[in-house]
Amino acid sequence: MDLSTPLTYVKGVGPARAAMLEAKGLTAVEDLLGYVPFRYEDRSNVKTIAQLAPGEMATVMAEVVSSMASGFKRRKLGLFEARFSDASRAILVGKWFHGDYLAKVLTDGLRVALFGKVEFDNYTGELQMLHPEFEVLSEDGEGGEAGESALHVGRVVPIYEATGKLTTRILRTLIHRVLAELEPLEDPLPRFLLEPLKLPNRWTAIRQTHFPPPDSDLRLLNNFRSPAQFRLIFEEFFWLECGIALKRAKARSLPGIAFTLDDRVREQIKAMLPFKPTGAQRRVIQEIANDMKQPRPMNRLLQGDVGSGKTIVAAEAAVIAVENGYQVAVLAPTEILAAQHAVYFKQILSKLGYVTLLLTGSSSSREKTQLKKLLAEGLAHVALGTHALLEKDVEFHKLGLAIIDEQHRFGVLQRLGMVQKGVHPDVLVMTATPIPRTLSMTLYGDLDVSTIDELPPGRKPIVTKHATADAVEQVYSFLKRQVDEGRQAYVVYPVIEESESQAMKAAEQMYDHLSRLVFPDLAIGLMHGRLGADEKEAAMQRFKQGQTQILVSTTVIEVGVDVPNASVMVVEQAERFGLAQLHQLRGRVGRGAAQSYCILVTEKMNDAARQRIRTLVDSTDGFYIAEMDLKLRGPGEFFGTKQSGLPSLRVANILRDTEILEIARREAVSFVAGPAGDELRNAVAYIRDHWQRRYGLVMVG
Repeated sequence: MDLSTPLTYVKGVGPARAAMLEAKGLTAVEDLLGYVPFRYEDRSNVKTIAQLAPGEMATVMAEVVSSMASGFKRRKLGLFEARFSDASRAILVGKWFHGDYLAKVLTDGLRVALFGKVEFDNYTGELQMLHPEFEVLSEDGEGGEAGESALHVGRVVPIYEATGKLTTRILRTLIHRVLAELEPLEDPLPRFLLEPLKLPNRWTAIRQTHFPPPDSDLRLLNNFRSPAQFRLIFEEFFWLECGIALKRAKARSLPGIAFTLDDRVREQIKAMLPFKPTGAQRRVIQEIANDMKQPRPMNRLLQGDVGSGKTIVAAEAAVIAVENGYQVAVLAPTEILAAQHAVYFKQILSKLGYVTLLLTGSSSSREKTQLKKLLAEGLAHVALGTHALLEKDVEFHKLGLAIIDEQHRFGVLQRLGMVQKGVHPDVLVMTATPIPRTLSMTLYGDLDVSTIDELPPGRKPIVTKHATADAVEQVYSFLKRQVDEGRQAYVVYPVIEESESQAMKAAEQMYDHLSRLVFPDLAIGLMHGRLGADEKEAAMQRFKQGQTQILVSTTVIEVGVDVPNASVMVVEQAERFGLAQLHQLRGRVGRGAAQSYCILVTEKMNDAARQRIRTLVDSTDGFYIAEMDLKLRGPGEFFGTKQSGLPSLRVANILRDTEILEIARREAVSFVAGPAGDELRNAVAYIRDHWQRRYGLVMVG
């Protein structure tokens, strides 16, 4: 047996279990060893029932004598009781509330290990455990092997997340069998790291993470800070950061376009600018311009909060490329945002005589053919569009700059697809979802980062209020007063359970309700994802021109919509939205000189929703909100792992293990930048063979 052995060849794993393991992404022995315990229990205090004392945590091995489900039907407590006995002949009672399901599990004569707190029942005079952990000691021959029953009691016991019918006990047995059959593993980490960081070798680290030695500190284990766990976390981060550093080094060694930035280009930029840029915008365009002058491809992330003016910076970069005889592609995630960008770019670039075009999925076949011809022949300078720009038959005459907006909505391979439309063009990726530093180090470690941390002058912070659904009449009164003062407003509905059609119905019903009953004398518009591109554009134009006073919408207006006169954002059922999405929606207002308001209307809230709403009411700082969002949702959910290319880490956790990530990053960067000896060659080979197979994120050569 070795690390690549399929799990189907492990004793005790039949086809059914192999399918359950595969559902968790576990197909080979190496995958199973990477499935580490999520917590540990000290079950070393093993006693007979007669030796138990009230108040202690203990483990007993006993047999079910009898069991019963008690009444409490009216209170729906579903109390399940089982009586246990062992060689000492004493009795211990186990009790589980809402435990009806245990009637089929804890049957008479079954041998189990029970672990929990011992209490004295004053009513019956017997010893009891409430909700003890238990493991069956005689199920399907599991644990029948000599010594295997000792895995589950009498020691610090690893607890695994069960998968399907594979209980923590079965997983513990399988992992123990694998470790018993494997030869000691070679250590892939460079030797010079082990000594100074006091890292155990890989084989010891894997064994002790799954089965900690008797003198282990339970507190360290449950905080994932035992020496063995530290080693595995460090290793995972180290290879991740090495891969990113190698990718970055490779990108920097590629020949790129050295754009010229002379007086003529500067004059064109000045002629195009519709207003005086902020200090932050000037600093960022300087960073971008310096990159574009280099004879290697630019790979830069431009992040700035909602409304900070990223688009004008992107337009300045576009002017540099076009004035040097190159074309620019601007990729946006939605048709609405692509159309918004197209209007804006056309408006400011037409002064310079540039031809801009818009290519989206809803363009007609005839339009698409004409637009593609213009691009291929170099007759269009700037192409804006959605995923339609990525199609194989879209060819550029001479692509020099690719701008990707709302980068987290596109996968890494899509970014690569855009870049392959030219010969090493410069890449500027933009996001209004500020990325916490811990994540940007990992997710965008191959990019240089520019941040616009200043709002345009005259913008006032948006006032955010929370209202419950029963106070919605007051919200409508406030909205009416604002409209009477000449302002405009949005009323937004969530996509319920990912169904745009249900959200559309909710929006249509509310549009009907508001226009007939609540605001019969106001002009109300409707916007949702099922409208055609022309209808969406017409609805937005009416709102922009002030013909519509209130726009009822689903979240299609989340990004890119810019109407300076809109000063009120009412979000219905706000508890259904994520933090980043609420922050984006709030950013649709506050774009003019008037004071703007965001009102979050909620129905039923759990604790997480309460925390989200409180965060929004308390802060308008996108970076703080992003940190909170990451904490509440966890790294896997933050961007949608598969979409963004965020690696699925097995042992490490970006939130919990930030300081280990910092150490690993420092060591990896210094290692990759060092002399290209055998150790570096071995590392590149290891990443190509192992790490890349798992993450598929970084192409290293």
